[in-house]
Amino acid sequence: MKPTIYIGADHAGWELKEAVEEFLKEEGYKVVDMGNQNLVNDDDYPDFGHAVAKRVVTDPGSRGIVACGNAQGICIVANKVKGVRAVTGFNQDAAKSSRTDDNANVLCLPGHFLKAKEARKIVEEWLGTPFSEADRHVRRLKKVEDIETQEFGV
Repeated sequence: MKPTIYIGADHAGWELKEAVEEFLKEEGYKVVDMGNQNLVNDDDYPDFGHAVAKRVVTDPGSRGIVACGNAQGICIVANKVKGVRAVTGFNQDAAKSSRTDDNANVLCLPGHFLKAKEARKIVEEWLGTPFSEADRHVRRLKKVEDIETQEFGV
């Protein structure tokens, strides 16, 4: 069964979000658009990155895809939510390794630097790649969880 995908973007990632949403629906994914619903030139990426991240951690098995101009700002805010492992997906190899090694659950795309066709390939690679469950990666993610607990509490 395909996971639910929560998506969101500010003005700089809005067009890319719309293209990714269309692609995901064509592929049979349930997509929940967390905004922005329309292109609003003075909106702010923290609003959408946070909304998507919160939904991903409260809906087990789901994933998130967010976009802003360079993907960094929205990635930073998504990673402020305990349990989120947000990564920038600037190419297929990075997206794949973020799943095999880091079990990433939020993919952040740079609206200023990716065309829709490239983004579709990256998203397809990311969604189609399982976590390797290799001992070293499980150990490292456990350390990340321990740090989250220290920094954010239970």
